[in-house]
Amino acid sequence: MQLPPDDAPAHHGIAPHRCGECCTTLRDVGVRYRGVPVLEHIDLHLHCGELTAVIGENGAGKTTLVRCLLGEIPHAGEVHFMDAAHRRADSPVIGYVPQHTSFDREAPITVLDLFAASLAGRPACLGVSGPVEQQAREGLARTGAEHLLRRRLGTLSGGELQRVLLGLALTPVPNILVLDEPMSGVDHSGREKFYELLSKLRRDYDLAVLLVSHDLATLARFADRLVFLDRRIVCDGTPAEVLRDPRVREAFSLELPT
Repeated sequence: MQLPPDDAPAHHGIAPHRCGECCTTLRDVGVRYRGVPVLEHIDLHLHCGELTAVIGENGAGKTTLVRCLLGEIPHAGEVHFMDAAHRRADSPVIGYVPQHTSFDREAPITVLDLFAASLAGRPACLGVSGPVEQQAREGLARTGAEHLLRRRLGTLSGGELQRVLLGLALTPVPNILVLDEPMSGVDHSGREKFYELLSKLRRDYDLAVLLVSHDLATLARFADRLVFLDRRIVCDGTPAEVLRDPRVREAFSLELPT
């Protein structure tokens, strides 16, 4: 990949109306597996209205970082959320879009069934209530996927499935949205549309977004901030700053523009 020139158009930018007060904070977070450090001394602040992308080579600890945010694994240090009134929330609403979703593509499971299984307090096979169906419609409408409500999951394209999963992650609208390699297996056109949608959503809903991805060319256009991870945070800044760092250029074989 060749880096964009210095006079390339700016990326889509942080939401101009963001409150700037909501913040998810990781302070001195560390993870060890059988005594081997996987993450060390992670200090990171994720603000509302900001799309932060985490990059790094395989084994750098990116997915481990996501699992710390989700509360799935024990870790050293602190992870907490502060709202606009500077109130600390022990259980913030986190929307999550995973890298891989495994299901039987032949099973007669619809998109509505998926939402019902997540939102309702009873099995979807017992029927879906009107309020749950309305929540599903609203969630899908946020991602332009309302027309997929009755479709079977197994018939969706990769891009359609990711819009459905993103709509589910936004139901209810979270304090922070976390995506782990969401565009794996999606073609270039689909990736562009997805990132355009994601950028719009973080502006419209003043969302803090943490995105793990290897798609550097697209991130250079859509991210507000890049974090280069190699067990520790090696560098953190705007896409232009991080992609010109010698350590990043060496890791990803990036070429400066001529």
